[in-house]
Amino acid sequence: MRNELVAAAQSDPNLCGAAHTGSGASGQLDRWSDIDLALCLKATASYEQVVAEWTARLYQRHDAVAHVDVMRGATLFRVFLLRNTLQVDVAFWRAEDFGAIGPHFRLIFGEAKPARAAPPGNPQESIGMAWLYALHVRSSLARGRVLQTEYMLAGMRNHVFELACVRCGVVAKQGRGLDDMPASEREAAAKCIPQSLEPSDLKRALQNTMEVLVREIRHVDLPMESKLSAVLHDIGEIAVPM
Repeated sequence: MRNELVAAAQSDPNLCGAAHTGSGASGQLDRWSDIDLALCLKATASYEQVVAEWTARLYQRHDAVAHVDVMRGATLFRVFLLRNTLQVDVAFWRAEDFGAIGPHFRLIFGEAKPARAAPPGNPQESIGMAWLYALHVRSSLARGRVLQTEYMLAGMRNHVFELACVRCGVVAKQGRGLDDMPASEREAAAKCIPQSLEPSDLKRALQNTMEVLVREIRHVDLPMESKLSAVLHDIGEIAVPM
């Protein structure tokens, strides 16, 4: 199917370039990989027409059952779900923007702009979101709302894990680098996941997540850690309902 889509791109008169992205560009394909294809539209092409034609192609020829749109700047990423459960991501780029914004970009044809580094993450924002979620973990747990507690704890964990991934030099986005961290870091991360929805397990997971958060803050901003550590410790000391 990947070859069929590439052939369609090469014969489309409205396109002036295409590229593999994601695992197809990195040489790390396996049976769980999706198809990521970046299409570069000619300046004279109708953006709406090209999107509509490729959408019809996926539904009519490749058995798509649904799609969802994600915008990144001026670029539309239309993500299709096929009946056989394959995911196909088709990105529609304007010619002035077409080019790599990360390491996984392999040109098929056409010309691409020089590679641009993806915008760096903001560790201060991740820290702020982590303690904000922590407050909601505490209040949910105190109210005996265990499902909401785990939901908020998961949000906190995600931001803490992003900080850990960045420090370890692995991919932080969507937890893709978590399993590539050193063993000690993976063990610390695993302790942030509750073993059950029992309040005591949720509290233990909160405290472990808080420990990792404080450690990550220390690596990012030592003065901030000195101001926050005691307060964050107090949040983790919430009494759990019996």
